Amino acid sequence: MIHSTVLIDPDARIGENVSIGPYSVIGQDVTIGEDTWIGSHVVIKGPTKIGKSNRIFQFCSIGDDPQDKKFNNDSNSMLEIGDHNVIREYCTINRGTDHGGGKTIIGNDNWIMAYVHIAHDCNIGSNIIFANNTTLAGHVIVDDYAIFGGFTGIHQFCQIGKHCFTAIASVVVKDVPPYLIISGNTARPNGLNREGLKRHGFKTETINLLRKAYKIVYREGLTVTLALEKLQDLAVKSAEVRYFAEFISQSKRGIVR
Repeated sequence: MIHSTVLIDPDARIGENVSIGPYSVIGQDVTIGEDTWIGSHVVIKGPTKIGKSNRIFQFCSIGDDPQDKKFNNDSNSMLEIGDHNVIREYCTINRGTDHGGGKTIIGNDNWIMAYVHIAHDCNIGSNIIFANNTTLAGHVIVDDYAIFGGFTGIHQFCQIGKHCFTAIASVVVKDVPPYLIISGNTARPNGLNREGLKRHGFKTETINLLRKAYKIVYREGLTVTLALEKLQDLAVKSAEVRYFAEFISQSKRGIVR
């Protein structure tokens, strides 16, 4: 299951039933979990820990040095990838840096399409879809169930909330509260991601409360402070509205508006 042309560092740890295709390179301090499939011409450098049942397609670069001029062989630099992720052709995922906490983290069950770049110190949740050529700068946080349209670009230090949807070629320079659809350069809100919420089993009552919350923030011409005050009554009725309000109140970059 491991091709004869594969180069594996003696320090690497390979789990059971791992398949590695021709001419791939597995570097020092790399751990690959059981039942993972790796295609041909993949380069994985460490320190990198990859969980079980992942699929990594040809020509990916996983766990290489951050593209950060401040990086100088930082001792606290690693990449952690969870379980059941699909990483398609030509993706690049870099390790973390000392000044960014040291880790780039990828959760579970993510679908990462071709040419996606995930930079140093990003923290990626689970069940996320990255369409082709999505690019994340350093220190980006992405919460569960977000969907990125092709060619989406995310500025460093931004946070993307749960169940967001970005249209093709969106350029995001501020935080995106959960449940939104955004589009454009620079990205602006285009309503609530109602179809996505329905597909994930959100009740009609919850969606209606989130629609009211969206209108308070984006349709009534209020400042963020006044909008948050007005959201308090709805937040008592819904944990989802409460998360929406808390995300906005804790935003450091400001939110898309």
